[in-house]
Amino acid sequence: MNENLFASFITPMILGLPLATLIVMFPSLLFPTSNRLVNNRLISLQQWTLQLVSKQMMGIHNAKGQTWTLMLMSLILFIGSTNLLGLLPHSFTPTTQLSMNLGMAIPLWAGTVITGFRNKTKASLAHFLPQGTPTPLIPMLVIIETISLFIQPIALAVRLTANITAGHLLIHLIGGATLALMNISTTMALITFIILVLLTILEFAVAMIQAYVFTLLVSLYMHDNT
Repeated sequence: MNENLFASFITPMILGLPLATLIVMFPSLLFPTSNRLVNNRLISLQQWTLQLVSKQMMGIHNAKGQTWTLMLMSLILFIGSTNLLGLLPHSFTPTTQLSMNLGMAIPLWAGTVITGFRNKTKASLAHFLPQGTPTPLIPMLVIIETISLFIQPIALAVRLTANITAGHLLIHLIGGATLALMNISTTMALITFIILVLLTILEFAVAMIQAYVFTLLVSLYMHDNT
């Protein structure tokens, strides 16, 4: 079967209508809420994980920064669940689309920058010119710092896209090699299958780590501006 290597990254369509919106909304159904006094194991594990991550991530923030807790926890849940669902066979991973990742990174980055200029105007402007800079280097450093500031959301989106896409491509390639080797050498097919299993386990870890890294960097940007 000659399947396009990038076929899994194409947005699925039904009757000419893209399903990206429904796919993006689906992970929210995986996190049930309960009004009971005693929760079940799944909800208890979910709440314990959120509390652990929120304490570790938001402990460095002041009162203004901690107002972002709900949004950042929702962000890490969304990215993590989307990445994990993308590991299912014949599924679509929205976080492999650079446009979607930029759509998440740019508003969050812009919110942190605007918050910084609103609450700490002098400190935010001081980042463009380090203290003790020689006078001839001032224009160059201001340009470099401005470029580095605007690269931050691009780096967020590209990092997430590249890591998730690379993992999917490796799984696709090794899976295809395993099928091809089954008719040639059973031993080599078994070895590649073991590699495929190990790589899949690694991708589960990468899916969660990338969600954590994306949210942590947004949190650090917020910490620098509050």
